[in-house]
Amino acid sequence: MPAGHTRQPRQPRQTRLIVSLDTKDSGQAIAWRDATAHASPMVKLGLEFTYAQGLEAVREVAGTRPLFLDLKLHDIPNTVASAIGSLARVRPAMLTIHASGGRAMVAAARRAIDETFAEGERPLLLAVTVLTSLDDDALHETGVESDVADQVVRLGRLAVSAGADGLICSPHEIRLLRAALGDEPVLVVPGIRPAGSAVGDQKRIMTPAQAHAAGADWIVVGRPITRAPDPAAAAAAIAAELSA
Repeated sequence: MPAGHTRQPRQPRQTRLIVSLDTKDSGQAIAWRDATAHASPMVKLGLEFTYAQGLEAVREVAGTRPLFLDLKLHDIPNTVASAIGSLARVRPAMLTIHASGGRAMVAAARRAIDETFAEGERPLLLAVTVLTSLDDDALHETGVESDVADQVVRLGRLAVSAGADGLICSPHEIRLLRAALGDEPVLVVPGIRPAGSAVGDQKRIMTPAQAHAAGADWIVVGRPITRAPDPAAAAAAIAAELSA
């Protein structure tokens, strides 16, 4: 952990739901936000919406809900640090970088958060390990000889030691990361599909209950909620599964 950076005390683990508002349309995003407010304490906006509508619309859609801003920053350290400074006006509760950007990049992101945001307003810095759309074969095609599990743990160790508050990982690596890094890092987990729902482009998935049992702090669910006939009911069912 970098000098001067103090992590917030961990609370007893309770897996909570983040609804991913994957759309280019502000009105649709607001409708999904409002429909799921009873079940999800946080919303996620990512590349699709931010590129289509811009940061002011991101702030408008988030409203009073805590925002998980998932832009997966990945560039040279100075550029990532500068980008984080530009994101301060939307006041995210969480933001993402790629752990594969390396130790210096993660450390620069950490410094930028600590220098830009006031105490008590600093977002959690979350490092993406290996995208949930990748399996061993796809990872090997990129030149990484390790399997997914080993690469996730390697990048997780690097990111946390460089100052990340937590990690983005598939549900299949939750237990591995807990064994390697303990309970302190916040684990935010996409690749969640309720039993019977379509897999889509995800390759390493679990149900909400399985991810909770494995030790996830947050799960991220998009299409199984937002494309459901009744998004409010779909979100409520997932929240109930997490609290069962």
